[in-house]
Amino acid sequence: MPEISRRHLLLGGAAVSAGALLTACTSNEPKAQDAAPAGSAAPAADDKPGTPVTIGFAGPQADHGWLNAINDNAERRAKKYSDVTLEITEGSNDTATQIGQVQTLINKKVDVLVILPADGKALTQIGLQAMKAGIPVINLDRIFASPQAYRCWIGGDNYGMGLNAGNFIGERLKDKPNATVVELAGMDSLELTKQRTQGFDDALKNYPNIRKVARQAADFTVESGQAKMAQLLQAQSKFDALWNHDDDQGVGALRAVAQAGRKDFLMVGGAGAKSAMDAIKADSSVLKATVLYPPTMAASAIDLARALGQKKGVGGMSELEIPASITLYSAVVTKENVDEYLPTGFS
Repeated sequence: MPEISRRHLLLGGAAVSAGALLTACTSNEPKAQDAAPAGSAAPAADDKPGTPVTIGFAGPQADHGWLNAINDNAERRAKKYSDVTLEITEGSNDTATQIGQVQTLINKKVDVLVILPADGKALTQIGLQAMKAGIPVINLDRIFASPQAYRCWIGGDNYGMGLNAGNFIGERLKDKPNATVVELAGMDSLELTKQRTQGFDDALKNYPNIRKVARQAADFTVESGQAKMAQLLQAQSKFDALWNHDDDQGVGALRAVAQAGRKDFLMVGGAGAKSAMDAIKADSSVLKATVLYPPTMAASAIDLARALGQKKGVGGMSELEIPASITLYSAVVTKENVDEYLPTGFS
């Protein structure tokens, strides 16, 4: 999950809208009909068959709800196109194994590669190898160390997640004197965690009445979320809001909150799990919002790969080529708009 830079194209609006932009038309002719949400059962809007394209897809092991949703979105989108053949690897968190899987796809001479690297820096060389072999690469989410290793990068906005979470909490607490917040972060060894924290801290600077009083780092698991949240609750007898980086660990965090009998604060989650959206809709817990890191990006990556293989541009844009990079927007899902985003929630 990459560091955001100026070269990334930020698409405004909801994350599902960004996916819809890509699927609305991958030819140079505009389409009048509306695009279906990525991963839905409806056909893709631009389903008119074109040049056959074989897309190789390689990602990490799907050992997390979000990563499993990445694979599902890619496979579902590919099935909507009669002109797309998807070669998908088993996936691995071991760098050497994933490099070998990508090498196999290169040897098969696929037309386009979509790669979500377990480690962007470590897999940069295999991206470069593919590009030099004439196989364009769509770099999904975790970015390679060199822009020469990919034709297009598409991914989420980790800094924007923290920023939007902080602004949501800030607006809720802006009239409360001496308000306090706590943070349940992800893995501190990951750059994405630092970006989410930085965005959150920068947002809080806009609200001088709010102070962050505690932070714990978890490991993106239910168990770590429960354990670290229990520590936060024990150390902080009172606070007004919690920013939790990840909805999977948020399941554990909510268990710890329920066990402690605490209802005196609001919670904002991260990523957009269906369980979080269901809880937000029920409005029966402290969880009041989640900030998206949409796995629909994998469906959009397939759209981009198909367009690239067929030498087409992106609907809604004037250029004849697909963009060099696309940063998806981290929309805030609340009780007011949750029904709009529920179809994108992952298990």
